Amino acid sequence: MDYFAAFAISASGMTVEKTRLDVTALNLANASSTRAGGKLYEPLTVVSAPKQGARFEQLVSSYAASLPAMGAEVVAVRPTGAAPRLVHEPGHPDADGRGFVAYPAINTVHEMMTIITATRAYEANLSALNAARSMAQRALEIGGNS
Repeated sequence: MDYFAAFAISASGMTVEKTRLDVTALNLANASSTRAGGKLYEPLTVVSAPKQGARFEQLVSSYAASLPAMGAEVVAVRPTGAAPRLVHEPGHPDADGRGFVAYPAINTVHEMMTIITATRAYEANLSALNAARSMAQRALEIGGNS
């Protein structure tokens, strides 16, 4: 068994989830901002996909054929394109002529759920990495006792 492939797959998943956490933290940090660098902050989202068009069948056959490791990758970090949230605050310095202030369309509940989901996925990848490491260590111990 190619343990390095298992390590690479878990590491790629952890990288994707860390990126997702970073983007979500950025969104939450700017949820109440009205202007960042002179313009309204646009919420971001992470688009991920299997690496190299990986499918489960390819993953299974990659162990037998010693093909490069598959995994996941971040395809893009792009704006969601959601319309700003308008709040009536006539005394706010950024209010328009009608008294509305534009805030980024960030749903904090959705962002918190993304944090929980990304954290759990990261932990699952870490568990898989630790399991592969334990198996590799055990194989070395068995091989060393011969």
